[in-house]
Amino acid sequence: MDMASNACTFHILTFLPLIISFHLAASVDFNYPAVFNFGDSNSDTGDLVAGLGESLEPPNGQTYFQKPSGRFCDGRLIIDFLMDAMDMPLLNAYLDSVGAPIYRRGCNFAAAGSTILPATASSVSPFSFGIQVAQFFRFKAKVQEIQNKTRKFDKYLPAPDYFQKALYMFDIGQNDLAGAFYSKTLDQILASIPTILLEFEEGIGKLYDQGARNFWIHNTGPLGCLPQNIAKFGTDPSKLDELGCVSSHNQASRLLNLQLHALCKKLQGQYLDANVTYVDIFTIKSNLIANYSRYGFEQPLMACCGYGGPPLNYDSRIACGQTKVLNGSSVTAKGCNDTTEYVNWDGIHYTEDANQYVASQILTGKYSDPPFADKMPFLLKLKF
Repeated sequence: MDMASNACTFHILTFLPLIISFHLAASVDFNYPAVFNFGDSNSDTGDLVAGLGESLEPPNGQTYFQKPSGRFCDGRLIIDFLMDAMDMPLLNAYLDSVGAPIYRRGCNFAAAGSTILPATASSVSPFSFGIQVAQFFRFKAKVQEIQNKTRKFDKYLPAPDYFQKALYMFDIGQNDLAGAFYSKTLDQILASIPTILLEFEEGIGKLYDQGARNFWIHNTGPLGCLPQNIAKFGTDPSKLDELGCVSSHNQASRLLNLQLHALCKKLQGQYLDANVTYVDIFTIKSNLIANYSRYGFEQPLMACCGYGGPPLNYDSRIACGQTKVLNGSSVTAKGCNDTTEYVNWDGIHYTEDANQYVASQILTGKYSDPPFADKMPFLLKLKF
């Protein structure tokens, strides 16, 4: 058996137990008629590319879509695997207007580079959390306006009761921290976390007031383990932890997550008729990076698609798939030969295989509060 086959077999064996069954609580029945997602590049299925008219170059999208799909990945994202597990179609991006997208089962407002705090002139994305929530309200109002006039577009639009029964998913906050490190001290960043989460709480409150009742909130992954941050902030070995990740970035991630968890507890007590599920992405991703070989990966911190070679294969001047002149020579940030060996895709985002692993761990229910691992069984057929 060659190494690629071994890795492939290992990945299949890793996910095999998940196909058998899951024990799910009534609060997380995975039987939602629609999903509305808010976030950044970790769950953007094409919003930023459509909204700003930018293009992603190959090899983005090569593994699953065979072409760039608006996702900053070689294939599918965590949200794609979660939608698949719920036997639902992949979410169309809100701003992706060409090609008659179908929004019957939900809509994705996540845009790469987005922050919870309002965007500034230097922000990558203008579509901050507050804007995404406002876009959702416009979407909902437009759907209702159309349905009041005619029902001939019903196969494309959510039914009126879907908005209350839907699952509202959130994966945002990473960029509020990551961007701040370029201009603020660690103490200033840690002190800003309550302000960031106040903005998040306000957005959740607005959605609740409009009838949203099922909230699924991802915390932030280990920022210090992204090659982009190691390359910029980890040149001094004393700034790195035992995994080779930037300690300060992971400290900020942990504190944000601690306060986000407390906020979710508060919301659970405040909205007694709602389901608020907190999902610990940080622990899942940290476990993957710490024990990468156990899960069939060979490179925990090096980018698959990048420029510069080991140990990080990341150069901030040239993004995955781009060709540029650096130091007088024309160079291209190319993809690696076998994406299944890599946790990281392009220095900032995870590969499809890593996303698949994270999704499989989310679906065990062990990393959620409230957990859904030991309740009444409900067979969840996973296609991956």
